[in-house]
Amino acid sequence: MGLKWTDISDIAIELDEAHPDVDPRTVNFVNLMQWVLALPEFEDSQERCGEKILEAIQMAWIEERED
Repeated sequence: MGLKWTDISDIAIELDEAHPDVDPRTVNFVNLMQWVLALPEFEDSQERCGEKILEAIQMAWIEERED
């Protein structure tokens, strides 16, 4: 079962592991979307993503990094 846009926390964990040297606060939404789409387990359509989802992913990634 692959990741969907609604799997915010799981996506944040995967992004943190895939991009350990990146400060998630500095990532623009274009790059963030591309990085999510490139995750090996991600299986959702780009068209199902919007700014609110990307913002939630970014915030979850920031929280993941701070833990």
